[in-house]
Amino acid sequence: MDPVQPTRVRVDVWLDVACLFKTRSEAQRACRAGKVDVNGQRAKPHRDLRVGDELVISRPFGRKQRIVVRGLAERHAPKQEARLLYEDLTPPPTAEEMALARLERLNRTVAARIGRPDKRARRELRRLKGM
Repeated sequence: MDPVQPTRVRVDVWLDVACLFKTRSEAQRACRAGKVDVNGQRAKPHRDLRVGDELVISRPFGRKQRIVVRGLAERHAPKQEARLLYEDLTPPPTAEEMALARLERLNRTVAARIGRPDKRARRELRRLKGM
């Protein structure tokens, strides 16, 4: 195993190792969808990152997460060490954004409770539709 720190790392690998996305494939999807910018340009998953690069990641609800690369790694490390790989320049969320996120969470739980109609409800729906 080589103890020397790499000089370049793929964006998708680094995003996964830095714990900014749960998996590498999730990071690849975000890059392909144009949700990751490196130094002001859209990043493809295979683009190389260097120390000092600035990333902007589009998150839900229109939030933009600004990150500056402080270290490179190709292998996973404990989450506390992974956080040392970057500096987060994202401003804290406003009260409006926090309220919007809270409403969205409530909406998701209500939608999950409703779920799929059972046999009885399907029959009633058919009767109402006149089928």
